[in-house]
Amino acid sequence: MKILLFGLFGCGNLGNDGSLEAMVTSLRRRLPDAEIVVTCYDAANVEPRLDVATLPLARSHTLSPRVSRLDRMLLRFPSRIVDLFAAVSALGRSDMMIVPGTGFLDDYGERFYGMPLTIFLWTLAARLVGTKIAFVSIGAGPIRNRLSRFLMLQAARLAHYRSYRDEISRSFMKSYGLDTSGDGVFPDLVFGLPAPGRASPQRAPGEKLTVGVGVMNYSGWKRFGPEGGAIYTRYVDKLVAFVAWLLDQGHDVRLLTGEMNDQVAVDDVMKGVLAMHPDTARSRIGSEPAYSLEDVLRQLSGTDIAVVSRFHNVVCAIMTEVPVVSLSYAPKNDVLLESVGLGEFREDIEQFKVERLKSRFLALAAEREAHAVILQRRFSDFRESLLSQEDAIFAMVSAAAPMEVGASGTLARKAAPD
Repeated sequence: MKILLFGLFGCGNLGNDGSLEAMVTSLRRRLPDAEIVVTCYDAANVEPRLDVATLPLARSHTLSPRVSRLDRMLLRFPSRIVDLFAAVSALGRSDMMIVPGTGFLDDYGERFYGMPLTIFLWTLAARLVGTKIAFVSIGAGPIRNRLSRFLMLQAARLAHYRSYRDEISRSFMKSYGLDTSGDGVFPDLVFGLPAPGRASPQRAPGEKLTVGVGVMNYSGWKRFGPEGGAIYTRYVDKLVAFVAWLLDQGHDVRLLTGEMNDQVAVDDVMKGVLAMHPDTARSRIGSEPAYSLEDVLRQLSGTDIAVVSRFHNVVCAIMTEVPVVSLSYAPKNDVLLESVGLGEFREDIEQFKVERLKSRFLALAAEREAHAVILQRRFSDFRESLLSQEDAIFAMVSAAAPMEVGASGTLARKAAPD
């Protein structure tokens, strides 16, 4: 059996790659003989880590600069036509196409001829060649551009199986006319990854804490909009003021990332804080590179409390039982916090006030041990729920090709007759 895993992988987004890793792990546990192929932006970021074959997500990424400029002038339609034929060829040799989680159906930082069109073309290609399509624990919305929304809705309609990582995603799709009556809601796939557990010791009231501060290279939902630079500067300036306050309170700070390009924002925050506190010991504020969600989990496990923005930083905080405040750039963060009893500890990433954030932090710090117990319990619930979805997914996989149950209890391809 050959399974194609489709999504934006290998682009430096650690949450996306963590979702991919969770699905690959699940497939190898349940279908040890299956051939797995992954679409990705950069094979070097995927193949060595997961030991899988890869395909380019879109041909526009492999064009020469001269040809790429011409392609952009034509809104990438020439390369997208090539992409369609490439997808038909790849999917014609696959039994199933699975979308493993991620915020798959939103247009954060995208134009309609980017990922929205790519998603539509690949799902159309799968339908044309008769390959089963499963959207598994995906995030959906917001999709603010009308053309992007049209393309993504059509792609969702072509799927044979759909499940969402939260109710707000399913409701979003339903609000635009998609029949979601047969669609389930299950936790984010990353909750299926191993977690290191909480490494920081319990602290006495008033004792110094180690605070994880997630820094995001954020310049607005569109990212390429005219206000992007101003949005970024305001966000960084407010984080600098908050981190400086944490140091003044006697706490240590660890700056965290969730995507490779977040490092520029980390550098800007560090520069701003050290300008305000030039005598601060580097042992009190630091950061280290993260190349995978495993790195993020390890870094978070050594903190007592966190303030983050990226969705999968929130996920990792829950997995490591670290109470967390979210500076949210989308409703998905808020819904996840609500599900673990932290709904009041959130602020909008563009609108938050530093004084308000300080109040949120102090309130959560005072209750952090009680919340850590709840996080541990909810994390266990999430893992159980994901196992139940696995059964449904692999029942569908087994129907896509002749399979038999082996002696070990795993599914395997039936042997061809002599």
